[in-house]
Amino acid sequence: MDELDAAILRELQSDARRTNRDVAAAVGVAPSTALERTRALRDRGVIRGATLDVDLASVGRPVQALIAIRVRPPSRRAIEAFRDWAQAQPETIGLFVVSGAEDFLVHVALADNQALYSFVVDRLTQRPEVGDVRTSVVYEHLRRPPRIAATDSPVSPAGAAGTGRSGAR
Repeated sequence: MDELDAAILRELQSDARRTNRDVAAAVGVAPSTALERTRALRDRGVIRGATLDVDLASVGRPVQALIAIRVRPPSRRAIEAFRDWAQAQPETIGLFVVSGAEDFLVHVALADNQALYSFVVDRLTQRPEVGDVRTSVVYEHLRRPPRIAATDSPVSPAGAAGTGRSGAR
């Protein structure tokens, strides 16, 4: 990724609905160049799509929680079974497979505390691989999508900064 790619990403992150012509003008290139670069970023998987930010309270899901789950036995089969189940639940808005005392952090959004209680007690704890559950209610959820800063150095396709060569031998 070079400086032009990073500049295009910064412009699209500020508003993914911007026209190609607007992005091109903002980064100082021809629209055809901006379009070609944007398509290449998509083809390489750098741009994976755009998301819609929905106000959960407005759609009847104002209660959010983070649920820490320990899976037993700690096997690939149990972890993958739980991961697939949790990700498929309509209440799940985020899922993290983590290291440490827990195996998962599941971010859920529900209608009310009773729905949260039912989700945890009636569905989550009924999973055979769930060994331990800790629930934390979210009072406020502040989000900031990852940004490409002007000071970020370009990244090679392998994900490493620079050329991968070192001055030391």
